[in-house]
Amino acid sequence: MAGFDDPGVFFSDSFAIDEQQDDQQLTKTLAQKKFKEFIREYHEDGLSFRYRDDLRKHYNMGQYWLEVDLDDLRNYDDQLADHLIKQPSEYLPSFESAAKEMADEVTKPRLEYESEIQDIQIMLKSDAHSIKIRDLKSDHMSKLVKISGIVISSSSVRAKATHLTIQCRSCRNFVPNIAVRPGLEGYALPRRCTTDQSGGVKCPLDPYFIVPDKCKCVDFQVLKLQETPEAVPNGEMPRHMQLYCDRYLTEKVVPGNRVTIMGIYSIKKQAKLGRDNVTVGIRKPYLRIVGIELNNEGPGRSAKSTVSSEEEEQFRHLAARDDIHQAIAKSIAPSIYGSEDIKKAIACLLFGGSRKRLPDGLVRRGDINVLLLGDPGTAKSQLLKFVEQIAPIGVYTSGKGSSAAGLTASVVRDPSSRNFIMEGGAMVLADGGVVCIDEFDKMREQDRVAIHEAMEQQTISIAKAGITTTLNSRTSVLAAANSVFGRWDETKGDENIDFMPTILSRFDMIFIVKDQHDEQRDTTLARHILQVHLNALQSTSNNSGELDLNLLKRYINYCRSKCGPRLSDTAAEKLKNCYVRMRGGAQIYERENDKRINIPITVRQLEAVIRMSESLAKMSLSPFAVESHVDEALRLFQVSTLDAAMSGSLTGAEGFTPNEDQEEVRQVETQLKRRLAIGSQVSEQRAIQDFLKQKFSERAIRTVLHIMLRRGELEHRMQRKVIFRAR
Repeated sequence: MAGFDDPGVFFSDSFAIDEQQDDQQLTKTLAQKKFKEFIREYHEDGLSFRYRDDLRKHYNMGQYWLEVDLDDLRNYDDQLADHLIKQPSEYLPSFESAAKEMADEVTKPRLEYESEIQDIQIMLKSDAHSIKIRDLKSDHMSKLVKISGIVISSSSVRAKATHLTIQCRSCRNFVPNIAVRPGLEGYALPRRCTTDQSGGVKCPLDPYFIVPDKCKCVDFQVLKLQETPEAVPNGEMPRHMQLYCDRYLTEKVVPGNRVTIMGIYSIKKQAKLGRDNVTVGIRKPYLRIVGIELNNEGPGRSAKSTVSSEEEEQFRHLAARDDIHQAIAKSIAPSIYGSEDIKKAIACLLFGGSRKRLPDGLVRRGDINVLLLGDPGTAKSQLLKFVEQIAPIGVYTSGKGSSAAGLTASVVRDPSSRNFIMEGGAMVLADGGVVCIDEFDKMREQDRVAIHEAMEQQTISIAKAGITTTLNSRTSVLAAANSVFGRWDETKGDENIDFMPTILSRFDMIFIVKDQHDEQRDTTLARHILQVHLNALQSTSNNSGELDLNLLKRYINYCRSKCGPRLSDTAAEKLKNCYVRMRGGAQIYERENDKRINIPITVRQLEAVIRMSESLAKMSLSPFAVESHVDEALRLFQVSTLDAAMSGSLTGAEGFTPNEDQEEVRQVETQLKRRLAIGSQVSEQRAIQDFLKQKFSERAIRTVLHIMLRRGELEHRMQRKVIFRAR
């Protein structure tokens, strides 16, 4: 029992925490030294000191940032890169301090007024695989992660304090230079004043306020990222992630961009729900961006990447080819057989004409609008999907699921500020590109009227909720629609088109796409489709068309930005004479048929031919649109809009002449509908004999019966001997 009553000696080491902090400080100092050595010493092949030279070049240009590849850092010091990935919030400030010291070295000597060294922002990038937004878990918290997605919204650029100065209301004392953590975490002001006033009155509770003039601030922006459609599992909704970017990372992306983000997975306080404080210990995740990379692949907005001299030389050789128009047309949707003229029209739409600003301030649009109208199963939607992929900026929408506000702009209330803000629709997001509208005929009439201004004036005017403004929508429209009767009915003529002349005149080219029965063509088409399905996984040169998809996308971007052709004098004179002849032909057609055509030939159509001529010249990088371009533009206009305007004859049916037989068919149909009431029936043979007695031809009678049976107005009954009027 010896030592049983020995009280022992108990002590507490109050300096252990300080020693731990000292160790951390020592580690950070050592890390900063290594980062500085990395910027100074890292080189490629012993020739160029990459980061040192980049830092000097950017600093002299007034751009205080440096982009670092994590793979280079890992090759230089694996342990240092591992620390940066696992504890970025601790080591990134040390990296930026090292870059600031290095900038001081490489920019000497400087002018007197440049004695103060600016802070350097470090941006990171990596070739590692990105992870999905839905795979981000608590294990990734406070670590460096890489994700990809589509930016769907962005806030305006605002200011965030990095160092605060606060002042007491009572004793007027300042507390300067309080560091604020980066990100969306704020700073909680002290509840009590820390100033010692012996014998004085104590300061009240919550005495401090921020002094804005003595704070240091940086720009910041909040983005919203959505999963890419291909990353969303079947039957699930796409997930979102809030992003925070500051300084030189702001204004780098716009809604619609496909991006790959490198950032720190962080948390912020969640707003209280209801009266009960049930959110204690619960935090909402967000991503603090440290690197942004824009993706050119896939639909959406592509990056405005700079063109190298080698690429420019390649584009010049491409433009010098004699068959450049044919090559581009063949490269558009090569898996779709035929439709050569439609593909040429889409090529004109992708390149566009020249936008002109007149001396009186008015602007004439250069973008081309195309409407594909006709039978189902003629690859209209596939063409629209391809254009969305290849256009520099592409937005795809379907008519039934699109409202006027969704296409133009809407006014909504901002949840944070409670003010009304404006959100752009598809036509605004596609500014500078193409908007593809499928099922155009299924849209409500009032929604179609909303895009009239956007298609011709290329602006969208809004006057709602106290907001009066005008947005730009300099976009081409590629629309696809079906006939009123589902399939194109030759006997109905212009009744197939259920659009107002006001919207039709805004389309530069209108194609009637018919599914015609031709044995030889059907055989070739079937062979082509089977070949596409058999070789779906093989990428052969024949299947990819004349030009590579990425090359074509870059070439379109280059031509749109570098070339703005104008009409030559001889081409303008030729076009004037052709326009007068077109107007005269339309007038003669109206006089002979005693009716106005549904698709009017107006000055807009003359401007449409001018735009097509300019786009054909732009494909070959020509400064002027010459007569050959005008001839091809007139040919395309003839096979599209003019043919559609003159449609209404029975020329497609076998042996029918346009006028006399058409009138006979209409008379038979009118009489049959008048004499056979809905719900009644009659013997088919008796009806035919009755019409034959009235001197109508049997071919016209059988044509009417066939057409009405196909429309569902008549039905066969009693072993096809009796016809019944259903509707």
